[in-house]
Amino acid sequence: MHNWLGNDGNWIVAGLAAAITVPFLSFAAGMPFWIAAIIALLVFAGLVILLAPRRLFEGLDIKRIGSGRVAFARDLLEAAVPFAERLETAADLIGDKQMAAAVRHLAEIAADVFRKVEAKPESANAVRRFLSYYLPRSAELAEGFAVIEAKRVPDLKQLEEVRGVLVKLEEAFVHYADSLVDEELGTLDTDLRLIQASLKEDIGR
Repeated sequence: MHNWLGNDGNWIVAGLAAAITVPFLSFAAGMPFWIAAIIALLVFAGLVILLAPRRLFEGLDIKRIGSGRVAFARDLLEAAVPFAERLETAADLIGDKQMAAAVRHLAEIAADVFRKVEAKPESANAVRRFLSYYLPRSAELAEGFAVIEAKRVPDLKQLEEVRGVLVKLEEAFVHYADSLVDEELGTLDTDLRLIQASLKEDIGR
């Protein structure tokens, strides 16, 4: 879900590659400048396309799922992703190794939810509260923990309060991530009963 280069990263990399290509082909390879320029332009265009960040829900049959559902899921994810990135940044700032690991785990669970929603946009409503409330609040608390911890005289009671809430939030994260799996298993119990009944009937014969 992360685009570490940012929206303009592919243009920058492509531009640098093209800029290097022209003098290399002109001077090192002895190629005419105009030919080197054309090749550099092709290199630039190719890299822009190759490095372009993958769009959300790319490759899904939007008509089958419904454009409204996909748009709803896309809006939720686009708003939620920055908070997962803030969790990772906060984890890097937290000195308490155990707490830093816990915050990174929250970011990992969030990424797992993102992947599942992207694979099945119609499930987005089941984790709407997670994406729009719990994830943003978790990022704010993790950043708050890092700020308190950075004080010359940290408020230990406040740190423990934040730590306790973050630990409870991990339970909420796991609950929502697993709820998407449970949704997939919704008909499993019924299927099992039907299969067992069929087997019993066939074996009984």
